[in-house]
Amino acid sequence: MTSLSLGRRQFMAGAASLSALALAGCATTTPRATVPAAPVRHAVPADVQLMYGPVHDEPFPLRAADMSLVDPIYWRQQVIDPTGEQPGTVVVDTASRFLYHVGSDGMATRYGVGIGRDGFAWSGRAHIAYKRAWPTWTPPSEMIDRQPELEPYRHGMAPGIDNPLGARTLYIHQGNVDTIYRIHGNPDERSIGQAVSSGCVRLLQQDVIHLHDAVRTGSPLLVI
Repeated sequence: MTSLSLGRRQFMAGAASLSALALAGCATTTPRATVPAAPVRHAVPADVQLMYGPVHDEPFPLRAADMSLVDPIYWRQQVIDPTGEQPGTVVVDTASRFLYHVGSDGMATRYGVGIGRDGFAWSGRAHIAYKRAWPTWTPPSEMIDRQPELEPYRHGMAPGIDNPLGARTLYIHQGNVDTIYRIHGNPDERSIGQAVSSGCVRLLQQDVIHLHDAVRTGSPLLVI
């Protein structure tokens, strides 16, 4: 288990402000034109297959996640809480690509995540202002300037399977200020454990539904 103590000291020494995320927008970055290597496949136990199975009772049914593409370290599991934070806190360990939801019994639920690529990295304390199921995605103007193909969505992309925010989204504020930072769903198994998004943290769809249902509005957030 990776200790969070070093990350916390680094944060206290000089963490970047979440306000820098005003230029982010939670879309996946455009990949370079390279020939992908054959994916590494992992054996998936039956209980994990069940945990990440298809979800039919949603406005937009979700396919089963192909967990053979995800390193087993990133499968959802209960672990001894390594964060030292109060129960209910959400902690994102960007170096290890883990998100922890701290429980009240010395344990935490650990999820594998994808994080922001270099240039959109961040750390700090904030809180979860509100949550949404199947939200609309509205890219910031700065993102549209960088990616003109997003112009059709200047006033919002309707909820759905192709929406970058996925099945659930947690919206992050510092005080009364929207950071433009999100924790959200994602259908791409290969992004878990990687740095691929414009600042936001992404979980598999089944995991973000699980997290959304467990986290209370107003819960504190720490990103290391």
